[in-house]
Amino acid sequence: MASAHAIPSLDEQYEFTPAAKRRLLIGIGAGVALVALGSFLLASGAGAHETHEVTHGVGASTGDEGAHHAFKWTTRLWANVWLNAIYFTGVSVIGMFFISYNYLAQAGWSSAFKRIPEAMPAYLPFMGVVVLAVFFIAGHDLFHWTHEGLYDPQSKEYDPIIAGKHGFLNTPFYVIRVVLYFTLWYVLWRMLRNYSLQEDLYGGTDYYEKSIKFGTAFLVVFAVTSSTSAWDFVMSIDSHWFSTMFGWYTLASWHVTGLAVITLTVVTLKERGYLKIVNESHLHDLGKFMFAFSIFWTYVWFAQFMLIYYANLPEETIYYRERFSGFGGIYLAPFFINLLLNFAFPFLVLMTRDAKRTYIFLKIAAWGIIVGHYFDFYTNIMPGTVGEHGGFGPIEFGMILIFACGFIWTLSTQLTKANLIPKNHPMLEEALHHDI
Repeated sequence: MASAHAIPSLDEQYEFTPAAKRRLLIGIGAGVALVALGSFLLASGAGAHETHEVTHGVGASTGDEGAHHAFKWTTRLWANVWLNAIYFTGVSVIGMFFISYNYLAQAGWSSAFKRIPEAMPAYLPFMGVVVLAVFFIAGHDLFHWTHEGLYDPQSKEYDPIIAGKHGFLNTPFYVIRVVLYFTLWYVLWRMLRNYSLQEDLYGGTDYYEKSIKFGTAFLVVFAVTSSTSAWDFVMSIDSHWFSTMFGWYTLASWHVTGLAVITLTVVTLKERGYLKIVNESHLHDLGKFMFAFSIFWTYVWFAQFMLIYYANLPEETIYYRERFSGFGGIYLAPFFINLLLNFAFPFLVLMTRDAKRTYIFLKIAAWGIIVGHYFDFYTNIMPGTVGEHGGFGPIEFGMILIFACGFIWTLSTQLTKANLIPKNHPMLEEALHHDI
């Protein structure tokens, strides 16, 4: 533990080794191979699937939407790209969210490892390109509301419920919103990142005070866009259904996943000899964050579920009926794995004080949360996009490998661009002597 008599060196440069790069390239290559294999298997069996008439959206189960068409195997491919893009978009932007609310609170303890969340949003531009590309290429297959006949009263496909949402759910406005999300998030991150790097060079408090202002601005922006992006990216897939709690629910899922990634990265770097100023108290606080926000996510999940279950409104409860018993029950296991890994598992693993200070327990809890919230987004996205044609196969595992390796590569590259310790941060002295 750091003390006034034993301050570790503040000069630490992360090395993104050729061996690490080679492993990530192998991972991406393996992911591409798995996706290719999965695509071949799905394409080979496509003839068997094309006899099935499928309807997009939750309303499909009750016959509300009435737009039937043959299932295309490529829909599952694009649904997986969308799923991973939204998952890693959330992980990336939470890095900015974390440093912003720490700036606003003028918290000192997190300055010891702030370079990690500070590096995470570098993945956002790649995810923005992927999200827009998937929408333009396969949006018609993934989003039922993109079908023009739904808004024409003379059409057999006319749907008065979706037509009533046309002011919000229309392609031009949707694309504008998506561009705004990624642009605002990325530009504000670049400003904070630049201030942080300049602070390293010149010291003083000017850059810190500017960071507080722009961090607060991001929090105001994110207070709105975290909800609206959740509606656009996930809730609009099931275009009949809505929940006023869905923005909070998605933010809670993104947030705890981002915290798990930060914690896992901190522990991994410490195991490799970096971040010497991070002590057991820092790890304890990260463990408490994961523990607390796992419970918060569970609270929001249960509150949303309970209100819909208790109201027993067909247009609301169908969302859960599809995940419990719809499509032959193929989403029931992921549904309960989600609850197990995201609540029961971290709650039990991180309950004690010692567990929050022990590398192995922190890593186990973090991996449980990271995997668990993948299942969370899986159960939110897949029933409305691929329905009975969902599952876990080479495509699913390959996509995870590609996106995860890409994220690690981007994060590692950013970590090499600055000293791992922000040595001129005004609150660093507090971080050095952090003790709880």
